[in-house]
Amino acid sequence: MLDKDIREPLFDYLDERYGRVRIIEEKQIGKSRADVLAIIEGYIIGFEIKSDNDSYTRLSGQIKDYDRYCDLNYVVVGESHIHVAEHVPDYWGIIYVNDENVIVERDASVSPKVRLNLQLSLLWRNELLNIQLKEGLPRLMGTRRSDIYKRLIDTAGEPTIKADMTLELMDRDYSMWNKQTVSIKKKRASLSKASGDRSRAHVTNYISGKSSKGKRKEVRDCKKHLT
Repeated sequence: MLDKDIREPLFDYLDERYGRVRIIEEKQIGKSRADVLAIIEGYIIGFEIKSDNDSYTRLSGQIKDYDRYCDLNYVVVGESHIHVAEHVPDYWGIIYVNDENVIVERDASVSPKVRLNLQLSLLWRNELLNIQLKEGLPRLMGTRRSDIYKRLIDTAGEPTIKADMTLELMDRDYSMWNKQTVSIKKKRASLSKASGDRSRAHVTNYISGKSSKGKRKEVRDCKKHLT
């Protein structure tokens, strides 16, 4: 199966399994680009898609990054990848997708290497500020983000901060950047054609739940607002 033939059934499965989930595609994590990140309350779940045309050449390096940024991880493959279990840790889940079904061959266990400070780096500045204020910390202007992460964890504890973080990611409002990104798109249009769009930052933002089931929107995510 091709990558595009795997994604749609996967998204439908995640919608059915989790109810309310925010899906972010092609997100940079460490040195790798995650195919899909699914955000649910208290968890970031990573999905690495291997189509029938893909090999396992880069998978070992990708696993290292997924393990540090995601609480749970799955490799999602077509049925031709019959030996995929040999290439992923035993705490990774395995999902097969065919023309008719999404089959969870093995459920994932929590990654023993996940690091909350790296997960917090996925937040935008305003989202991090929201958590600071919620947990009773001052704005800490001019403070390094790593120091803010430590203060938050020391103050409220990892479970609380992780819950705060995932809720911020689930409620992320891309509309606040619409005006800026429209102008950026126009400026970059000619450059993208010249460079083959090698430096794109493309995020498909899929928010599912009882009030927005089945609705997808595509946005161009301005890189400078991701830190």
